[in-house]
Amino acid sequence: MFAIVKRTTLGALLLLVMPLAVWASGWQWQPGDASAFLRVLYWITQTVTRPWGIITSVLLIAWFLWCLRFQLRGAIGLALLLAAAILLGQQLKSLVKDHVQEPRPFVVWMEKQYQVDNQAFYQLKRADRSALVEEQLRDNTQVPHWLKAHWQFETGFAFPSGHTMFAASWALLGIGLLWPRRRYKTIALLVVWAVAVMGSRLVLGMHWPRDLAMATVMSWVLVTVACCLVQRFIGPLNVERDEHKEIAAREKT
Repeated sequence: MFAIVKRTTLGALLLLVMPLAVWASGWQWQPGDASAFLRVLYWITQTVTRPWGIITSVLLIAWFLWCLRFQLRGAIGLALLLAAAILLGQQLKSLVKDHVQEPRPFVVWMEKQYQVDNQAFYQLKRADRSALVEEQLRDNTQVPHWLKAHWQFETGFAFPSGHTMFAASWALLGIGLLWPRRRYKTIALLVVWAVAVMGSRLVLGMHWPRDLAMATVMSWVLVTVACCLVQRFIGPLNVERDEHKEIAAREKT
């Protein structure tokens, strides 16, 4: 169990580098132009946004099952546990959001630009918030139309970041479960993707750096528990003897 805690802790610290550095720098979000880079980050954030996040989870669960090669009973248990860890994280995120009620950066910007009081904004129903965003930004040419649509879709509170919890949880699950199998390429891709998702939330005006940091810490706790449960009840994470040859052959390619 200590090895799992050590791996997920180091992974969480790695994911925290970017948001903490941005937080310490004092960087403040401002709406940018419709650059190609901003559009790429938008599509990265869409891999987590409903309904695409469901597809992402299904693909990742399938890949984790392939990598870990548990027997049928263990595979079913693993799939359920992975799904439960992600869903529980999203539920906890919603509870914290409703308690803290922190406005999103773009809502604070709208308050300054269009005198839309953010407290009054969040007292509206979600459909009315979306309509208000559409109405206020209809003639704004600075914000691209696809970002306006994203803002209309994401009118909830900011703290913590649900997108970050989703991506960070998968990255930490990769570190916690796949490291003993030496699936280093998968882990690297998951970490890069998670950091890209986190960065997209900042530059799209959806979150503050502290939202990302807290979401990462919450993900670390959930994933550490989940990985320990896998080790305890589903199957060993350490490499079995018959897997050494397969791993050695894979590393040569």
